[in-house]
Amino acid sequence: MNFQTFIFYAFSTVLVGAAVGVIISRNPVYSALLLVLAFFTSAGLWIQLQAEFLAIALVLVYVGAVMVLFLFVVMMLDINLAKLREGFWTYLPVGGLVAALLVLEMGWILWSHYSADEFQFEEPAPSVAGYSNTKELGRLIYTVYVYPFEIAAVILLVAIVAAIALTLRHRKESKYIDPADQVLVRRKDRVRMVAMPSEKKQD
Repeated sequence: MNFQTFIFYAFSTVLVGAAVGVIISRNPVYSALLLVLAFFTSAGLWIQLQAEFLAIALVLVYVGAVMVLFLFVVMMLDINLAKLREGFWTYLPVGGLVAALLVLEMGWILWSHYSADEFQFEEPAPSVAGYSNTKELGRLIYTVYVYPFEIAAVILLVAIVAAIALTLRHRKESKYIDPADQVLVRRKDRVRMVAMPSEKKQD
């Protein structure tokens, strides 16, 4: 076993352990921190595959932005941990069955592509001078996979709009001003001149 293989198995072991910890941890803060560890180890595996851009994007976007937001939300909200634990054992058989099916499917895919005697992955070829995987990734996304990329963007936009629409609640007690009515307002609708008789001040 060479050094690269040892690093791969070390990162893979930590990644699997962190992923399992995210699921079974009872404290949401610990789950978020374990997810950060899973992202870091995944970035290490991407670097081994010579995909430095994906590794940096994973660390900067997910660890640096998304997970920090998760931690702020989890720590600022008053989460009832006892209520979150309710029904865990009820859904455990179904969750275990789904997890077992996923493991069997991944194992079947690997076994169908690699026989028992040749169960090994080829090392990637060394890159030529001046090669940029970031440039190559951008070329593939905006040429070969431009339609799937645009479809994914539209799906994400629809998901954002749907999430906003589902969480929007109209309250009767809240005051609302229609901008169209506010623009079409007239002076006589706001100001009314009232003629009142003058009164003398009595001593």
